[in-house]
Amino acid sequence: MAENKTRATSASVDDFIAAIADDDRRKDCLALAAMMQRATGCKPYMFGPTIVGFGNYHYEYESGHKGDACITGFASRKPDLTLYIVPGFLASEALMAKLGKYKTGKSCLYIRRLSDIDQKVLEKLVRTSVDYVRKTYPDKA
Repeated sequence: MAENKTRATSASVDDFIAAIADDDRRKDCLALAAMMQRATGCKPYMFGPTIVGFGNYHYEYESGHKGDACITGFASRKPDLTLYIVPGFLASEALMAKLGKYKTGKSCLYIRRLSDIDQKVLEKLVRTSVDYVRKTYPDKA
């Protein structure tokens, strides 16, 4: 079975965020890091070269595929900030309706900048995701 390419590294989160050229994006990433640390109670770490992760859990699918992933995290991509919300968004429709301007993928939330969204709603969404992972993987998160 193939191994996951993305895994925790020893790279510095502070150095990663400090290297973000755009001042506003860098400030948004610092704010996201602080919020996700509050939501998880975990210190940030680099998960692969571009994801700032918080917490860790081990998953195993019925297919036999298994691995380790961050409970939640974010990445600063060219057009958007990408936030990783494990259970997806169907169970959080009420929160999503209040969030502001965003796009979604299966478990990714894409926002242009934090000023486009209600940050208190975002923190509730992240906490909901963290709770879901910890309940779904109680011995592994």
